[in-house]
Amino acid sequence: MPSSAVQTAWEACDLTDTLFVLVCTVFCWPIIPAVGLAYSGYSHRRNGMASFMPSLLVMGCCTIQWFFIGYSLAYGEGSGVIGNLKYFAHWGVLAEPVGTIPAILFSEFQLIFCATVCAIAVGGACERGRTVALIPFIFLWTTFIYCPLAHMVWSDDGFLGNLGVLDFAGGTPVHICSGATASALSIYLSYPLFRSKKSATRTPSHIKLHGPGNSMHQLIALVIIWNSWLAFDAGTTLSLNFKSIMALCVTNLCASGGAVTWACLTYYETGKWSLDSTFLGALAGLVLITPSAGFIDMPTAFCFGVAGALICRQALRIKATALAARWRWVDNGDTFATHCIGGFVGTVATGLFARKEVAAYDGATVIEGGVFFDGNVRQLGIQVLEAVIGFTWSFVGSYVIIALIDCVPGFEVLATDEDIVAGMDVAEMEESFDGEREDGYHPFKNGDIHLE
Repeated sequence: MPSSAVQTAWEACDLTDTLFVLVCTVFCWPIIPAVGLAYSGYSHRRNGMASFMPSLLVMGCCTIQWFFIGYSLAYGEGSGVIGNLKYFAHWGVLAEPVGTIPAILFSEFQLIFCATVCAIAVGGACERGRTVALIPFIFLWTTFIYCPLAHMVWSDDGFLGNLGVLDFAGGTPVHICSGATASALSIYLSYPLFRSKKSATRTPSHIKLHGPGNSMHQLIALVIIWNSWLAFDAGTTLSLNFKSIMALCVTNLCASGGAVTWACLTYYETGKWSLDSTFLGALAGLVLITPSAGFIDMPTAFCFGVAGALICRQALRIKATALAARWRWVDNGDTFATHCIGGFVGTVATGLFARKEVAAYDGATVIEGGVFFDGNVRQLGIQVLEAVIGFTWSFVGSYVIIALIDCVPGFEVLATDEDIVAGMDVAEMEESFDGEREDGYHPFKNGDIHLE
């Protein structure tokens, strides 16, 4: 494109909005390695670096994939499910305005969404899966899972978006997608079908229950993720207006409500203040507010945070039950409990509590609202449909992708770990448990696992 045409397109952009989104993009980028840092904190000390490495691979692999085909598949013209290759290798994606900001900046901001979701999703392989197998998985997953889902929800042609789905910053494309993907990875690693199943050194196994290996990593990750999430939700408006400020405020309040609720519940039960509980509570609040940050008011956001902590806390107990042990259910980074369950609840709750007057704070968005404030019962059905499609698409597609990768010699997905006992029963799990977490929680002493 001639420089004169680029300059003309640039002059059509709003400098204030461009600067705002540029700053949000810079603040959002650290969330990708911060997710890896959080998984490193969750993991056993000996596996900390191996749990952190996938997030670095995600940063590089997703950027390359997004440059060549990802952006075009997600936001290019196409069908109701996926875009075309009009913007292959970012052809023509320069200064032409998307809204009031340059297209290249819009692409970069959306890339961070893609990479963040992928970084969360690969947490399903923490401490169990091989890192080398994640490289082809990242490319294939972003191409066939995330990009179509983002197109369905956020593009002008997407059929879910055209149905009227309310998903401000990614309840389904971000949280349900990442939680379902992590669950698919975890289940496959418990029951591999192909080369990993036949290997004498890579056998299906249930990971030992253990507390977080590095609380300092959790603390640093919490600070970065909380900060970046504020920029995510504020920047999703793609312009500087009152709705941007409102989105930031409700996000912070919801995260705070979740953090304090979960921490206080743990203190009530154990008499100890827990960094782990505070981290998970804040995360639960951030997950629930993501799809609704542009549609709800402050009191509702606080209630979302409290409800998110209560619901996700109960979901977290699933992995410490006898049933989970028998089924080899592993939720290392608590991804299913927080992202999948929290994303589903947040997506549905958006249909219940969205308010048309809040959505209009940017002076442009027009919605019909939700069930309770605007009497739009139809919105609830649309939100449930989005959540079900998002989970099914992500879980089934991710399972197929990781199974196909496991067929390729040299890309066996299950890691060799002599410290993990295959087929561990409940009694063996009690013997192998590393001890109480810092919040005093112990699945056997607290009665979440009952020996038969």
